[in-house]
Amino acid sequence: MFFKQFFDKKLAQTSYMVACQKTKEAMIIDPKRVVDEYEEVANAEGFNITHVAETHIHADFASGLRDAAKKFNATAYVSDEGGEDWKYEDMPTDTVYVKDGDIINVGNVELKVMHTPGHTPESISFVLTDRGAGSEEPMGIFTGDFLFVGDIGRPDLLEEAADMEGTTEEGANAMFDSLKKMNDFPDFMQVWPGHGAGSACGKSLGAVPLSTLGYERKNNWVFDYKDKDDFIKELTSDQPEPPSYFGQMKKVNKEGLPEFKVKDVEIDTPDELPGQVFDLRSKEAFKKGFKKGAINIPYNDKFLQFAGWYIDFDQPMTVIANPEDSKTLQEDLAAIGFDDLKLIVPEDKADKYFDDSYDNISPEEFVENYKDKNILDVRSTSEFEGGHLENAHHVHFGHLDEKEVPFDTDEAIYVHCQSGVRSAIAMSALKARGFENVVNIEKGYGGIKEAMK
Repeated sequence: MFFKQFFDKKLAQTSYMVACQKTKEAMIIDPKRVVDEYEEVANAEGFNITHVAETHIHADFASGLRDAAKKFNATAYVSDEGGEDWKYEDMPTDTVYVKDGDIINVGNVELKVMHTPGHTPESISFVLTDRGAGSEEPMGIFTGDFLFVGDIGRPDLLEEAADMEGTTEEGANAMFDSLKKMNDFPDFMQVWPGHGAGSACGKSLGAVPLSTLGYERKNNWVFDYKDKDDFIKELTSDQPEPPSYFGQMKKVNKEGLPEFKVKDVEIDTPDELPGQVFDLRSKEAFKKGFKKGAINIPYNDKFLQFAGWYIDFDQPMTVIANPEDSKTLQEDLAAIGFDDLKLIVPEDKADKYFDDSYDNISPEEFVENYKDKNILDVRSTSEFEGGHLENAHHVHFGHLDEKEVPFDTDEAIYVHCQSGVRSAIAMSALKARGFENVVNIEKGYGGIKEAMK
C-alpha cells in the first residue's frame, strides 16, 4: 500500500493519496482545487488515479472533487447521508453515493464508510484496512473535519457562516454520538485528519500532522467528557470567528465550480481600477502611501486566511502586486473559490494611485496617556475576553467592512491587535470606510502590556 499526506499550509488543509501498489490504482481524499500535485505524485509512482472521495461538503476551502474526477477520469465517491438538504449537485453521472457501512476498494486497499455527523450532517469518515498486506485490522481512519489531533470539528459553522439557524445544537448532539463510535476501534489505529493548526474548523487543533486513537484518548480533551451536556457546552464555547468566505464555500462546494485553469491576467496601470482593490505589499510599504479603498493583505502564507474576510465574490479584483506572482496568486484565490482576478498593477508603478497614508505609534508613547484615547481592539472575541484595556472597544478585524464602529469618522482612533499584523489590515479597512484619523499601535496588545510594566 502507498500513503501520502498533502498539507496546504496557507489554509491548514490536508488531503491524502492512498494506492494499491499491486494494481496501481490510487485514490485522492478531500482534494484541493488545484490538482497538479496529485498528478505529479501519481506519475512519479506509476499510479492511475481511479478514485476521488470527499468526507463532507467543505466550508473552508474550494473542493477539487469535480476537477479531479474530470482530469483523471476517476470515479467520485461522496456522502449520501444527512438528508435531502445535504446532497451534492452537478456531479459526474458515474458518481457513487455512499452510506454508513459501504465499502470502497482501491485495488487491495479497503475503505469502509462510517457516518460521523456533527461538523455537518453528511460528514463521513473512511476506515482503511490494508487487505493486500493480509491485515484484518484497520490501519487508520480519514476523519475529515470530525476528529483532529487535539480537538474535534466545530458544529456551529453552518449557523455562524451560512445562517442556518438551530444547526449548532443539532451538530453538537450528533458529534457526541459520533465520538462514541470510536470506542469500537483499537488504540493503535492512526488518525488522519482534514486540518491542522491554523484552521478555523476547531479551536485547538494540533500542529502534528497525524496521531493515533490511543494517543488522542489520553490527550484530546474531547475524550474527557462522559456527560453530553458538559461536552456540548465545552464544544460550543470559545470557537474562533469563521471567515466571511466560509458561507460561500458551502454553496460552491455543494453546487460545483467551473474547472480551474490558469489564465493570462492583464498587467497595466489604467486610469480606473476595476472592481475591488487589494494591495499585497508589506504593511510597512503600504502605510507610507496607498490608494484609499484598497485593502492591505500582504502576500505571504497567511494571505488567504486574511483575504477571505474581505473578498466580494460578486466583483472582479485588482491587485497591487508582483506580476511574477500571477500564477500562484490565481491558484491561491482558486483555493477559496475566487476566479475573477482581472488586473495586476505592478508594485513599482502603483504610486500614481496613492492618495493616503497612516501613522504608527509606539506602545511606549501610547501608554503615556492612553486612558483618554479612543481605542479599537480588533482581535478575536476570545482574545478580547482573555484580557483587554478597560476603555477599549472591540470589533473583530474581519468585520470592519460591515459592522458598526463606535466612533465618528473624524475622531482620532488608536487601533491594535495582538502583535500588529491584523491591526495593519484593519487600518486599510477603516480608511476605506472613511475614518481619516486612525493610528496603528505598533506591536499590538503584547507590546502595550510590556510597555506598562
